[in-house]
Amino acid sequence: MVQRTFLVTGATKGIGLAVSKRLAAAGHQVVGVAREPLPSFPGTLVSVDLSDDRASAEAFVELAQRHSFDGVVNNAGVGKLQPLGEVDLAVVDQLMRFNLHPSINAVQAILPTLRRKGWGRIVNITSVVTLGMVNRTAYAASKAALGSFTRTWALELAETGITVNSVAPGPVETELFRRNTPAGSEAERIFLANIPMRRLAHPDEIAAAVAFMLSEDASYITGQTLFVDGGGSIGKAAT
Repeated sequence: MVQRTFLVTGATKGIGLAVSKRLAAAGHQVVGVAREPLPSFPGTLVSVDLSDDRASAEAFVELAQRHSFDGVVNNAGVGKLQPLGEVDLAVVDQLMRFNLHPSINAVQAILPTLRRKGWGRIVNITSVVTLGMVNRTAYAASKAALGSFTRTWALELAETGITVNSVAPGPVETELFRRNTPAGSEAERIFLANIPMRRLAHPDEIAAAVAFMLSEDASYITGQTLFVDGGGSIGKAAT
């Protein structure tokens, strides 16, 4: 197996941490970006404020000078529930900026290295909410835009040896999810009612899909979105 070096944003929690652990366990070098420290992180961890466009752009460029990257997992993102009629445009702008700008900055920073190598992997973490979910006007729009980045970048890079794909999770059993959706709550019941498998994903199940998209075996897949959602993107199962 070829050992690679991957950049992972939002790397210390949930999906980002699961991806980092899986890649490190496979022998790859992981450079994680996050706001909060994690002493047990399985690689190099860098603190970056991704809400600051200039600071994050500079940080990614510096990281690209220090590491010979083979790919990036654009995982960092934020969300906020807003029902129609109560949508705050300032929040829309905040989510669009945070969920999109760091991905552009990260890819543009490492792209020259990937081009020189003639090999690269870009994986964007989107969401099943892009197919429609109440109270997600801004969040779903930002993740849909990230999915659009995937298709556009895949076309632009199709002849370079660099693939670009998205992994779109359904609801995942993370600390953040549980903070907003306690076990046994009505919110959890609604989520599970829309998942044919009737359970949440484990972070490592999403990480497994990401790791595949980063692998040698995914060399002929580009511009695609893989839904890892327990069947949620198919439709509601009969009850």
